[in-house]
Amino acid sequence: MELRHLQHFVAVAEDRHFTRAAERLMVSQSGLSASIRALERELRAPLFVRTTRRVTLTEAGRALLVEAERVLAQVRAAHDAVAAVQGVLRGTLALGTEQCIAGVRVAELLAAFRGRHPDVEIRLRQAGSGELAEEVAAGRLDLAFAYRTRADSDQLRSVSLADEPMTVLCHPGHRLAAAPGVLGPRDLTGEVFVDFHPDWGPRRTTDAAFAAAGVRRTVALEVNDVHSLLDLVDENLGIAVVPRHFRHKRPALTALPLKGTGGARYETVALLPPERATSPAARALVTLLETGT
Repeated sequence: MELRHLQHFVAVAEDRHFTRAAERLMVSQSGLSASIRALERELRAPLFVRTTRRVTLTEAGRALLVEAERVLAQVRAAHDAVAAVQGVLRGTLALGTEQCIAGVRVAELLAAFRGRHPDVEIRLRQAGSGELAEEVAAGRLDLAFAYRTRADSDQLRSVSLADEPMTVLCHPGHRLAAAPGVLGPRDLTGEVFVDFHPDWGPRRTTDAAFAAAGVRRTVALEVNDVHSLLDLVDENLGIAVVPRHFRHKRPALTALPLKGTGGARYETVALLPPERATSPAARALVTLLETGT
């Protein structure tokens, strides 16, 4: 099995199209098809289902994709490691992050990193914490700033960024705004909730907190960005349970402490693969994050 075969296979799997993959790889379509056929012969299994309209992965193809991406990531890391020993940090830094992650100013950090390592190409994508953890584990991302879950610790390393309680946000005219003291999940029974998609860290934290309290909760208004959530709460269309630092983004909203959540807290971390698989660029970014140098 040759690396080029794996590179060709991953490209077709990503594009779901032989012609587009061939153009991206700058190879002929016939050469790409021959490469895939050679790989299928060696593995004695079809990797794609080909029709006139699309290309989809077979079960064997899906299994190979996970390992192929991991192998190619390790090869890239090996090249970068040799360059680092020679005193030049180069290659690619593939970074993932949730929106408004606590404990790190992503844009400021990346600007400082680029100033120190101008030969490294930076790639950034936003997604939910669950997806980001999967991307790091598969080798598609070098690291990610995300919400920490217990499942992540089995296969990923983490560097703590921040730890904070959850807070209830509501409109100043909402009935809860005048509530004395702190609130518990049972005090919020029957409320209309605004929240993120289930993959997001704040949503995972809130769901776990209400489950621990034995309180059912229905999210009526589901969004995928922080400002949309705050806008909906600002229009008194619902309340939100969010990490405490969100309250500073919309000071006009009423923020109330949340109790009785079984100790559920919003902990954000930098997720990394095992030490041996961590790229030099990812190590340099974590060092900059921790020390500022």
